[in-house]
Amino acid sequence: MTHAQREAGTLVVGASQAGVQLVASLRQLGDTAPITLVGAEAHPPYQRPPLSKEFLAGTTTQDGLAFRTPSFYADHDIDLVCGERVVDVALPAGERPGVARTSSGRELPFARLALTVGARPRRLDVPGADLDGILYLRDLDDAIALRDRLTEASRVVVVGGGFIGLEAVAAARAKGKDVVVVEAADRLVGRAVAPVVSDFLREAHERRGSTVLLSTGVVGFRGADGHVEEVELADGRSLPADLVMVGIGVVPRTELAEQLGLECDGGIVVDAHARTSAPSVVAAGDCTVLPHPLTGEGRVRLESVPSAVAQATLAAATLAGREAHARSVPWFWSNQGDLKLQIAGLSTGFDEHVVRGNPDTESFSVLYYRRGALLAVDAVNAPADYLAVRKALTHDIPLPAELVADAGTPLKTLLATPAA
Repeated sequence: MTHAQREAGTLVVGASQAGVQLVASLRQLGDTAPITLVGAEAHPPYQRPPLSKEFLAGTTTQDGLAFRTPSFYADHDIDLVCGERVVDVALPAGERPGVARTSSGRELPFARLALTVGARPRRLDVPGADLDGILYLRDLDDAIALRDRLTEASRVVVVGGGFIGLEAVAAARAKGKDVVVVEAADRLVGRAVAPVVSDFLREAHERRGSTVLLSTGVVGFRGADGHVEEVELADGRSLPADLVMVGIGVVPRTELAEQLGLECDGGIVVDAHARTSAPSVVAAGDCTVLPHPLTGEGRVRLESVPSAVAQATLAAATLAGREAHARSVPWFWSNQGDLKLQIAGLSTGFDEHVVRGNPDTESFSVLYYRRGALLAVDAVNAPADYLAVRKALTHDIPLPAELVADAGTPLKTLLATPAA
């Protein structure tokens, strides 16, 4: 690396959870080269998970979302650039450092590059989708707008029965709103949980007063004076609405990676060390697809804080020349009012599942297996089961399916093996 490149330091594009973790980890590893962290939003880096939970419910303020104190970045010699979207990147070549250009024309030189650019909401492309009152929830400005609109709304339609949608449902219902969920698939959260959990979530939200419509697509919106008033469904029905929240998934931001010629396949392809197909570039967070964190097989995309933190930590080690190896168990959570769902592991490809407890009590867990090997757990208001399975997966301790069905036997007692 030339003197000019050393002076250029590290550029991290994306002031996300992964971006903040990456720059903090670089400093923790003793890296003293200049660091620039650039984000497209005007706000300093903040936590996203509370946006659909505590922030929407009004129990967390905007100040409470900040990752770090305002002085953290200056104290650690990190140049934080907010409100600048990077639109063009050229990698280092020969004696010349790389350079990134923002939409305002600003140039940011670098020797090492990290992409932590996240994902954008998937848009609903139907007639009337541009009417006022149809909102998405991905960033802080989205959450502020949705929270403010909820104050005035009375009839809320949530399009999409995934975790974000159901969290918004709980927040709206807590404010006394009439809420309808419209899900195109035949069950809620179908990509993430077994049918027994999908059925439980539907019944639990209906018990609390929401209406859940499954196997129902949205084909358009109608309104007056530019504001939404009706949601048109594929079966010919229409739903009255003065506020619509659309949560139908996200699309990884791969534009810069594609411009650089990096391999992309449903996200920026990285290896177990967060390296992209270009030796000088790493990537982390929702924008990536990576090998399964436990088996190393295939490619998965993980939309979660723990995954972003673990991957960004590895990316920092890679940039610092200290390649790290870590067995990382994916884990997730979804707070839907008084329903607390915790997930450890990845259940994809399961061929057997065991239900512990009775879903009717709203405290139970589902353990997933493939060919007898434990894959994951979904725990609803059952934190002890979640913690036990997470420990079992972390330390590769077997929890045989035939032993876990008795909810009267704490799972932690089954972990008392030499392997533990």
